Formats: sequence, structure tokens, C-alpha cells
Amino acid sequence: MQETLAYSLPGAADALPRPDPLAALLADLNRDRPPLARLRHDATIAFGPAMRVERFVLGNGLKVLVLVDPSAPVICLQTWFGVGSRHERIGKTGIAHLFEHLMFGETESVAHGAFDRMLEEAGAETNAATFLDWTYYHTNLPKDALELTLRLEAERMARLVLRDPQVSSEKEVVANERRQRVEDDVDGAVSELLYKEAFRKHAYGWPTIGWMEDIKGFTTEDCVEFYRTYYAPNNAALVLVGDVALDQALRGVQDHYGAQEPSRLPVEDVCPEPPQTEERRAEVTKPTATHKVAIGYRSPALGDFDHAPLVLLNEILFAGRSSRVHRALVQEQEIASEVRGWVGSFRDPALYDIYLSARGEHTGEELLAALEPLLEAVRRAPVTEAELDRAKARVELSVLQGLETVAGKAEQIGFYETVLGDPAALFERLAAYRRTTVGDLLRVARRYLVSSARTVIHVIPDGSSDDDDDAGAESEEAS
Repeated sequence: MQETLAYSLPGAADALPRPDPLAALLADLNRDRPPLARLRHDATIAFGPAMRVERFVLGNGLKVLVLVDPSAPVICLQTWFGVGSRHERIGKTGIAHLFEHLMFGETESVAHGAFDRMLEEAGAETNAATFLDWTYYHTNLPKDALELTLRLEAERMARLVLRDPQVSSEKEVVANERRQRVEDDVDGAVSELLYKEAFRKHAYGWPTIGWMEDIKGFTTEDCVEFYRTYYAPNNAALVLVGDVALDQALRGVQDHYGAQEPSRLPVEDVCPEPPQTEERRAEVTKPTATHKVAIGYRSPALGDFDHAPLVLLNEILFAGRSSRVHRALVQEQEIASEVRGWVGSFRDPALYDIYLSARGEHTGEELLAALEPLLEAVRRAPVTEAELDRAKARVELSVLQGLETVAGKAEQIGFYETVLGDPAALFERLAAYRRTTVGDLLRVARRYLVSSARTVIHVIPDGSSDDDDDAGAESEEAS
């Protein structure tokens, strides 16, 4: 997918090679710049059949990925940091997510609350997200607000104010978020328990939001250490997609990021998860109207050859009302009100999550018993070519729809650059989906849908909920 910028060899009539426009641009941009602010062109990378991502690297290690798309006078700017909950350590879980909150606070030259206000006044909108492998900050903006956005983003990367009042305030915000999204939410609590039981060594076993005792125990010193370590240009990728004037954008990057020093990034110390040889089960009582069951089968890493076939197998099993599991459990047997499955898209091997919600008085054991023949069927015999073709079409349509906006393109570029080191890996995945065979699905079904390597969480109603889970049965589809 990656290629260096090249030109055709001169013919007999051409005595001189064609000039390299990027070389001339960089020579102009780098004139009189200090070493940390000097840009080099790293690669030109095909992004689909018609577009190109130009990847530059600043002297301090900041990667700058630019895709010019002048179809509308807007730009999406995203900053992806190579840090997520997997980079934390026991006793300090949740600090990556805490920083997502802290980064919208005060900096040395921007007062608390002014970051969002200044961008909103310029017509921009901002957001952020943290997960297991990454953290990113997202801004959609009109093209004339690029200089302001670069200045503000660079300011908070290098000059965030971290004092006790700011840290204490955001700790309380995150603690409340944990109460609402995990402790008082059935799905959130069950998902957290599933990963905790499935991962005994690997950092994927603790939640991105962190354990409550860790959130409450963070000190300002912890935050300063984390910030100085991971919020550095050599741990970041700046993604610019849209109506970008390349020379102006790169000059703005040099002006605002070029004085920042790189950090000394620690060697990542994540323990591989040992093979699971016995089924693990846990049971919890929750305020829910019906029984539920969550199942975690082992799944391959995002970059693994088996990942794309397993995604397609999940489409056949769980995606939509015509899927095998929905037809069997919801429509025919009428024992479930909701069924869904999702294959984790992470740097390391993770889980293939399956979630079933019972209808009426049916139990989780009934759901498991009804699911097993459906899984055995795809382990025993190939799916049909027609099923595979429909799954491929659904997945490809979903991928391409996600690229309709500049924000969608930027997110895919940043995600794949951060997780796999290739900003155009999405198109490699499309090719992988297209070449997948029914034999590939048979192989992954037999390799990953193994009962002895799964984790099962049963959710038992505590009798306090009057919710009617059946009410939404007809509209439920897999995510």
C-alpha cells in the first residue's frame, strides 16, 4: 500500500528529470528552521483508487498525515496518541481516559473553558475518545479556522495546566461517569465483568474507564508523569483531511509544533494472555426484567489473517433480521428479544463478544442451549456462497459509507495508522473481505468458536425491574 513519491524515467527527448514538487516545498518550508521543526516526506500512500495520503514527519517525531479533498470547504483535524488503557499499570487504571477529560481544561495561555468556546465561535466542533489501544481528539472545522485549531491543539499537547483543583474536579466527573455507565448500567457492568474474567494477564482485562478505587486515588503527580510521557509529538499522529492547502497546513504545523521536545517513550510491557483451556463462568444479579447472557470467544488481532473471515462469519450469524441467530432465537423459537455479536478490532488478540437477551421467563441456559446448534452448524459445514456474498456486500457497504465525510476518512486514517502503522489498511481489509472463501469461514469457526476457551456471564433478574424487554424485539438488530 505504501510507495515513495516517484516519477517516470525521462525519454529520449527529456534531458532532465522532472522536478519533485514536494522536495521544492520542503526546501522552502525548512529554510532557517531548527532541527525539531524540520519536515521530511515519509511516503505517498494510496487511499483507495483516486486519493493519496501524504505522510510527513517533523524533526521531533510528530507524524503528519494529509489527505487533500476539496469537495467541500471544510477540514477534519484529528490527533491520535499511541496510548490507551493497555498502556496503564495495575493500580493506575483509567488514567488514559481521565486525560481525555483533562485535555479540555486550562493551558498556560488558554483559560478554562476557552478551548471549546473559541472553536465553537469559529464554527468548529470538537470531541474525543479513549479505548484500549489509543486516544484521539477530533475537530471538524471550516477551512479558515485551521490556523486557530493548530495553535490550540499544539498548546494543549505541550502546555496543559495540571494542578490539584483541575485534577480533583475531573476525577469526580469520571467517577460519576463510571457510576452511570458501568455501576448503574447492566450492559456496561456485564461487559466489564466479561473482559475481567476473560483476561487474567493482559491489560485488556481492566476497563478503559478504570476501577473506581484507582480513579479516586490518582494524584496530580501521577497525571503530570503520564502527560510528560505519552502526550508528546513522537507519540502522536496529526491527521488532516479536507480542503487543505498543503503548504499553509505544513507551515502551521511547523510554527505551532516545531518547538516541542520528544519524550522518552517507555518500552511497552503488556503480558500476553495465556491460552484458555477451560470454560469460565460467572453469574450476577442485576435490575433487569429478563435473563441475559454474555459470551466471549477468543478472537484474533486486527492485523491477523483470520480477522476478516471471522467478521464475515459474525455477519452471517448475527447481522440483521435475516441472520441465522436472529431467525432461530427471535423469530422462530421466540426465546430471545435481542441477539448481537461483535469481533474486537484491537492490536492484540481479544474477544468475539456475543450478547443474548431472553424473552419472558426464558433463561440464559436456554439461550446457550439454543445457540450451540447454530454454532455447531458453522463448525461442521460451510456456509452457503449466497450467505457469504450477502455478508461481503453488507460489510463493504458499511465501510464505504463510513468514508463519505472528511471526518470518516480522517478517523480511518488515524485508527489504522495508530493500530497497524498503515493509514490505508482499511483498503487492504476490503481486499481481504473480497477474497475470503467459505472454507476460510469454516476454518475460523473451528478455530475460535471453542467452548473450552470461552467465558460466559449469566445475568439473573433481581426482581426490581418492570421493564418490558419484549417491547423492542421487533426492531432489534445486531450492531
